[in-house]
Amino acid sequence: MNVSRFKTMNQDRKWILKEAADPEVVSRLTAELGIDPVLSELLVQRGVTTFEQAREFFRPSLDSLHDPFLMKDMDKAVERIETALAKRQKILVYGDYDVDGTTAVALVYSFLLRLTGNVDFYIPDRYDEGYGVSIKGIDWAAENGFDLIITLDCGIKAIEKVAYASSKGIDVIICDHHLPEDTLPAAVAVLNPKRLDCSYPFDDLSGCGVGFKLVQAYSQKNGIPFDELKPLLDLLVVSIASDLVSVTGENRILSHYGLKQLNEHPRKGLQAIINLSNLEPAHVTIDDIVFKIGPRINAAGRMESGRLAVELLTSTDDRAAARIGSQINDNNNERKSIDREITKDALEMVAQGRCLASEHATIVYNPEWNKGVVGIVASRLVEAFYKPTFVLTKSNGFVTGSARSIRGFDLYDSIESCADLLENFGGHIYAAGLTLKEENLPEFTKRIEEYVKTHLNPEMSVPVVDVDAKLRFAQITPKFFRILKQFQPFGPGNNSPVFQTDNVYDDGSGRKVGPAGQHLKLELIQESQPYQRVSAIGFNMADNFEHIRGGNPIDVCYYLVENYYRGSSTLQLRLRDVRKREDGVI
Repeated sequence: MNVSRFKTMNQDRKWILKEAADPEVVSRLTAELGIDPVLSELLVQRGVTTFEQAREFFRPSLDSLHDPFLMKDMDKAVERIETALAKRQKILVYGDYDVDGTTAVALVYSFLLRLTGNVDFYIPDRYDEGYGVSIKGIDWAAENGFDLIITLDCGIKAIEKVAYASSKGIDVIICDHHLPEDTLPAAVAVLNPKRLDCSYPFDDLSGCGVGFKLVQAYSQKNGIPFDELKPLLDLLVVSIASDLVSVTGENRILSHYGLKQLNEHPRKGLQAIINLSNLEPAHVTIDDIVFKIGPRINAAGRMESGRLAVELLTSTDDRAAARIGSQINDNNNERKSIDREITKDALEMVAQGRCLASEHATIVYNPEWNKGVVGIVASRLVEAFYKPTFVLTKSNGFVTGSARSIRGFDLYDSIESCADLLENFGGHIYAAGLTLKEENLPEFTKRIEEYVKTHLNPEMSVPVVDVDAKLRFAQITPKFFRILKQFQPFGPGNNSPVFQTDNVYDDGSGRKVGPAGQHLKLELIQESQPYQRVSAIGFNMADNFEHIRGGNPIDVCYYLVENYYRGSSTLQLRLRDVRKREDGVI
């Protein structure tokens, strides 16, 4: 499937070079740290302006983690767990079916399993129960004699469900990180750093992160050494990377040590996924989690059952982990196949005018589509048409689906403006989910189109590449790259820097690569440095090949990455975009 052929004509990306930092601060950091000024510029962009801050940035310390008891209701949550353990009550760990939810459940469940045999976990079925706490789940807990439910990555809006659980004699502890409403559920404890009355210093934890803080608090109060919690950090970094929370503050520390755990002593289930993903051992990165590990874990909940993911992540047997991992990998392959078919169908639907809307927003609907992949398809359509996008299907008698946005457009606000037409909805500025009755679909389409028309300014309609700094190839030395790697782990709030180098050309060995020859493999030379060649890969950029093969000069923007293959590593530019020197973007 060639998505690029469906792209609209106006898809030229705008390159925006970030404003230069204070030259005095950059100069001082450069001298104090003995590094290239470009690296100092990157530090200042990240709020690092002193030697002490740089040392803390480059050397994350677990000692800098916040006291978990600073989180509102943490004392109540720990006391309730202590009571459950003392009275040998049954505890049910309940979480969502995505990566954040399943890693959170695996983390808390495996911790509690060390303390009691009276613990189990529950993952709702995406298709039968939907997102969050369900009546079916509570009934199952009551029928099986559970006294306490700990929700993870869900529950902050479950006011009626918590009341229902209470009527069944079940207490609830909520661990969530989604935005709460004005009224909170009447749970024993509501742990959420985004609570307005919560003074916890860092409010962008993942759902799994909130679960970890609960485990940390219990351990802190009950004399369990922190070292015994370190094996849980591989689960936590998988959640942080996959849920796209910021990799700053406490998350940066937890990600740093989580990657260390994942690379040095991964749990058996994650090792199985690493093997199936053909990742280089001991060199797994945040990107590897986002693009290889996370999607496989997600596939269990999309195609079969999120419970399978928890079974994998809590497995203590190599054979069992390999068997479940293989099953989940098959789920992922099936997911990719369905994703490709639905994406092709949706793209053709837009191209042939069979969609609900395509002028201001892209809205497509097919009641036969698989609910588990519509979010992925929405992202694909944003890539193709660069408009706020809604991909809808039918499930349990309702129209349901996912939406994805473009830079600067608040998707959640657009959906909220149609709240009277919806059964439920949730999400944030760039991604959301929604459910509505089919008879409301025409009016919903009309109002979304009108909302986007009036709120989307022309600048938002142009894809943007944010460039962190200009760089000459001569600056890319082993020392430069060694220090740049210490900026990791990369992610939101600490993205991998995008560099721009002007007036470069291929040395003549460039070629098309990939199954369909859709990618570019180049050896680039900068005009001012004719003896230094830098390898580059441009995914889905083969359309530029003829121009580049002719020896024409180009400007490039790119990430600097390290490629590992059979034990050896090479430096490579991963191209973000290519621009002709003469007349703008190719």
